[in-house]
Amino acid sequence: MDGRSERMGKNGGYDAVVVGAGPNGLAAAIAVAQSGRSALVLEAGDTPGGGARTSELTLPGFRHDVCSALHPLAIGSPFLSGLPLDEHGLRWIHPRYPVAHPLDDGSAAVLERDVDATAAALGADARAYRRLMSPLVRDWDVIARGALGPLRLPRNPIVMGRFGVKALRSARRLAETWLRTERARALFAGIAAHSVTPPEYRASAAAGLILQTAGHAVGWPMPLGGAQSITDAMASYLQSLGGEVVTGVRVGSLDELPRARVALLDVGARQFASMAGDRLSERYRRRLTAFRYGPGVFKMDWALDAPIPWTAAECADAGTVHLGGTLDEIAAAEAAVWRGEHPEKPFVLVAQPSMFDATRAPPGKHVAWAYCHVPHGSDLDMTERVERQIERFAPGFRERILARSVMPPSALEAYNANYVGGDIGGGANTLRQLFARPVSAFAPYRTPIDGVYLCSASTPPGGGVHGMCGYWAARAAIGGM
Repeated sequence: MDGRSERMGKNGGYDAVVVGAGPNGLAAAIAVAQSGRSALVLEAGDTPGGGARTSELTLPGFRHDVCSALHPLAIGSPFLSGLPLDEHGLRWIHPRYPVAHPLDDGSAAVLERDVDATAAALGADARAYRRLMSPLVRDWDVIARGALGPLRLPRNPIVMGRFGVKALRSARRLAETWLRTERARALFAGIAAHSVTPPEYRASAAAGLILQTAGHAVGWPMPLGGAQSITDAMASYLQSLGGEVVTGVRVGSLDELPRARVALLDVGARQFASMAGDRLSERYRRRLTAFRYGPGVFKMDWALDAPIPWTAAECADAGTVHLGGTLDEIAAAEAAVWRGEHPEKPFVLVAQPSMFDATRAPPGKHVAWAYCHVPHGSDLDMTERVERQIERFAPGFRERILARSVMPPSALEAYNANYVGGDIGGGANTLRQLFARPVSAFAPYRTPIDGVYLCSASTPPGGGVHGMCGYWAARAAIGGM
């Protein structure tokens, strides 16, 4: 009997079977394997990855990130950052500026790794910015551990209390309370808009503070070779621990799972309800039905014959560029999306990995990645509006396009069933659903079915390539073995 068979146990099954080889599914399997138990991961796609895959979406030799592109929460994840992924091929690239936010006067506000350098460029807001961000950066490890998980008593209540007072505000209120200039407010508003909620919503400041603090503390890096490199390193490490990943296996029902002591499902609330069938009570099924999905995204990739011709020179040195103008303009665009409307000037997130990673495009050529927020399930083609926003801050952009790939919400959901209606975050980031994901419970990963746990972005702490949903779910499952 080999070592793996011994770990499988006397019943010939596994300790844990994981459905879905996205970052959370792989993290769950790794945590199980680290505890000395056997883990099998089943993935419907031909390759593992979920939201962290890289593919030639436009032309041969142009490698695009299918979903995620920049990864502050991966390098800053309390779990992933402790794994020896560098020994399995993962290399991080740090652009000079994690984020740039161009304005219509031809300048750009920039987030630098150094708090003082960022503050110095914010003029009248320099002192206030240091007062706001310096304590958060100092306490990053505590905040990341406390915020990237389920609701629980904090280990350091003083630090988390100070963070919570700011994070539970709306992004607008925090920006207007702490900052006076349009540049500083716009920079924060663009980062907070990653929450996919209007800046007037309660707790919309949380995402902005987490991501802005991460930019200073750990950066907003990209993996050499694309997001697939994160997946490949995680899968390789899992296999070094004795875990297995099997692709091309679509699980439609819990009854189709191989024998295992526990099952960890990297699937959304809707998918879980379908897989569980009549094993769920009507009462619990109604609770799942009440789970709210958020707006979708309209995602684009381009093959370019030259770099994006930004008016503001700083943008060329930024991994991520936020296009949305002022706080008020971003607020108007995001509010329109939540009303079911399509803004004429959408907030657009742009990444330009080939500016820093030559492996992503043929010599002298480039790739660009972008998306904007749209109403849930939208079928409107936003190509013209997205490209017009880029042209606004980079005149001549369209002249450099060799080919484009377009993924509306329907294409994203077809690519990954967890992206219901194009919602890449696994559920709306409302105040209630920051922790009540997918239902309100003290043990959010445990389901009513004995031995079955959820580990997707539909559980705390929600969307992002951080693996923390998988980690916390595995901790709960291991405790129940």
